[in-house]
Amino acid sequence: MTIQEIYKLAIELGIKADFRSKEKIEKMLERQKDKYGKLSKDQKEFFDKERLVNPYADSGIQFDNGLKKIKKVLVGIDINPSEIMMARYLSNHNSKSPIDAVICHHPIGKTLADLGEVMPVMIDLMHSHGVPVNVAEGILRERIEQVERGLHADNHYRVVDAAKLLDVNLMNVHTPADNLAAEFVEREIAKKKPEYVGEVIDALLEIPEYREYAKRSGGPKIFSGSEQNRAGKIAALEFAGGTSYNAKMYQKLADAGIGTIISMHQSEENRKEAQAAHINVIVAGHLASDSIGMNLFLDELEKKGIEIVPCSGLIRVSRVKKTKVK
Repeated sequence: MTIQEIYKLAIELGIKADFRSKEKIEKMLERQKDKYGKLSKDQKEFFDKERLVNPYADSGIQFDNGLKKIKKVLVGIDINPSEIMMARYLSNHNSKSPIDAVICHHPIGKTLADLGEVMPVMIDLMHSHGVPVNVAEGILRERIEQVERGLHADNHYRVVDAAKLLDVNLMNVHTPADNLAAEFVEREIAKKKPEYVGEVIDALLEIPEYREYAKRSGGPKIFSGSEQNRAGKIAALEFAGGTSYNAKMYQKLADAGIGTIISMHQSEENRKEAQAAHINVIVAGHLASDSIGMNLFLDELEKKGIEIVPCSGLIRVSRVKKTKVK
């Protein structure tokens, strides 16, 4: 596979796992095409044409050196110049089996700068759980603008520049992997039919990535509520969307009937608001949750004969053959 083919596969998997229908996503892409068609020649220079085919602005190829066949990839949750140098070092010391590409989970380069563009998925997610769309939009718009302002001054291209200088293929897969993780976690929890919050924790700990991170003191933890609380309606809400939600959302979700939220991570402000709204919150674990989504994607690469070298917080659990932790 080329890096372009790997990227295309990631987007296809993300769309397949997306809680939104394929028709809705296609409609979003059509809106982008209409937007692009109305731009002036000068404005089109600044428009990212990937937005016409990729609904996930936080995922993409950062550098493609034209390699025709990728056989081995270094994959991490976060990638910095040090991991790019590691890829080059490993390749130099094993020329018969070099690292052909580096795959990162979290946004880097343009996908970090454009993180705010993927956040409206939170609006659709809240709406799918019963919050009026106008209310969800009003609450989350403030958070989207806050994130965009916060990211504006970041050194987005530091890692990308390192990859170019060292001639290392580089891409990242964020929301598609988070979609895979959310779908998987909700499906696994639903199988157990937990009645109490403690039973949700037990169900999460049966998933290898969460079990491994529990050993590293980063496993599932109750941030709001208690093990004895009844779970009510359970939703893996704080997975997709690029970053954390606006704290004002919790009361609206409680009004819509949500009893327990499974989250990747949560700020103290959000925890207090969830508690005030009497919503149980289980923070399943950030790196463990990210590992699940990436593993489901990486399994598809493994099926195609690509060797996976995990680093930077990725707990590699292969579900292609026998489950194992590296």
